[in-house]
Amino acid sequence: MSSALREIALADLPGLRARHPRQFRLLTPGRLRAVAALLAVAALLALGLWRMEIEPARLLTGIGQLLHFLRLMLPPDPGGWAQLRMMLQGLAETLAIAFLGTLLAALLAFPLGFLAARNATLHGVVRFASRRLLDGIRGVDALIWALIWIGIVGLGPFAGVLAIATADIGTFGKLFSETIEAADRRPDEGVTAAGGGGPHRIRFAVLPQVLPVMAGHVLYLFESNTRSSTIIGIVGAGGIGLQLAEMIRTLEWQAVAFILVLILLVVAAIDALSGRLRAAIMGRGEEPRA
Repeated sequence: MSSALREIALADLPGLRARHPRQFRLLTPGRLRAVAALLAVAALLALGLWRMEIEPARLLTGIGQLLHFLRLMLPPDPGGWAQLRMMLQGLAETLAIAFLGTLLAALLAFPLGFLAARNATLHGVVRFASRRLLDGIRGVDALIWALIWIGIVGLGPFAGVLAIATADIGTFGKLFSETIEAADRRPDEGVTAAGGGGPHRIRFAVLPQVLPVMAGHVLYLFESNTRSSTIIGIVGAGGIGLQLAEMIRTLEWQAVAFILVLILLVVAAIDALSGRLRAAIMGRGEEPRA
């Protein structure tokens, strides 16, 4: 049947060309736009490679240096019991920074999420101002916030907690507001029909739906902040990152490898634990992915 249709189409090919001339053009306006876009992207890529002085020879040399450093890192060695104890203390401090910073950010962003949500805010002006505030906070990276807070409160884990909390307020506020706006409106309408006001709608219609999702967001960002806390520790905001930077500065590569292994193990454990907790909170019966 397909061969018969093909023969019919070939026999009527001149008629098809006459009835649909645009479909038989090699370069239609749409194809021309696609080709122009691809050429523009290729030109920008070439310009970026040239301006950044990215050369294949330098890349190959860098890979050779990387392999050399990897050989120096083997086997991972903490360098003694005293140094191992300091590493474990730094790792515990990093976890504390991530936990306290995430929790503080979630508590501060919770009311901001309602103010920034279209279906829960006090007024359109309040919503606009809340969203712009959250955008401004979220636009500054946690590392920059760490440098700012170090200048305000000094070196140490306190600056790290404040940096994580400040950076995450913007992220939590956006996630919370979008979760609130995506809530089902039917419970809201039911509470209103029963005579409930704004606070009743939020308490009995919105919160039961959004709290499990918000808890999942908090767990996910706690996992992410464990890695971020290591980075901000390098600039003096406490945690194991400070020790990592010191080991790199003194060329103790086996100790560097040991710290990296510790960080990877802790992040993997938190990933598995938070995945199970998120699955339990969200009420999913499936096993979390490894």
